[in-house]
Formats: sequence, structure tokens, C-alpha cells
Amino acid sequence: RARPAGRAAEMERAATIARQLTAGAMAGSPVTTHVLDTATGRPAAGLALRVSRRKGEGEAASWEPVAEHTTNEDGRVSGLLAGPITAGEVYEIHFETQAYFSARGDKCFYPYVKIVFEIEDPSSHYHVPLLVAPFGYSTYRGS
Repeated sequence: RARPAGRAAEMERAATIARQLTAGAMAGSPVTTHVLDTATGRPAAGLALRVSRRKGEGEAASWEPVAEHTTNEDGRVSGLLAGPITAGEVYEIHFETQAYFSARGDKCFYPYVKIVFEIEDPSSHYHVPLLVAPFGYSTYRGS
């Protein structure tokens, strides 16, 4: 039998999951991304990416892949991350930039871009855009 504190935590987690599922039905995912190719001024269509979740802390930490996608013609991924997210979880989006630019016949200084971010409020939506060019990139917390 769960202790009262444990039961309260379970109920809060259930409420958070319910909020995320409701928000996810509208947004498709609690985490989204949009990749724009700033060299062409167009969406980065066909860019492969992988989403991973950190397991453990410090030296013992490792990354568990949770999803693999390719951006659509608008540089977006629908359903980037399925399922609920939890406060304190750390995620990494690994973008395969060299393969993307090589397919266009362009050289690329950064073979990949990794964006690591932490979930603070699981009821919030997290938008992680990437602005990319063969010799530079930028990111920010979008809305």
C-alpha cells in the first residue's frame, strides 16, 4: 500500500500525464522542432534526427534513444516525442547536418548538431528550433 506522500506523488503524475495527453492531442507532441536552412532561406526538408533521453547522472549517465525522424517539406516533424514527459528529464536532439548538406552537394563544418535541454514544467510545450547553415547554427527556446 502506498504511503500518503507516495500516493499524492502518483496522483500528481497522473494529472500531469492527463494534461500532456490533452495538449498532445492539439500539438501532436509535448516537444517539437522546426529546422530552417538559413543559407537558402528555406525549411530543411529531409534532415534526419534522433531524440534521446538521459538516464542516470554524472559519469554514470547514458543516452537512451527514444525516437528517430526525418523533417518534412516544411522542416518539421509531427509527433517528435510520443508520450508524457516528466520534470527533471533531460533530452537531446541529434541533427544529422552533414548528411543533409552532403545530399545537396554542400560541404559542412559541423557534421551534426546536438541540442540538450531539460524539462522544467511537464505541462508546458517545448519547441526547440534549429537554424542551420553549412558553417554555423543557432537555437533557442521557441513557443
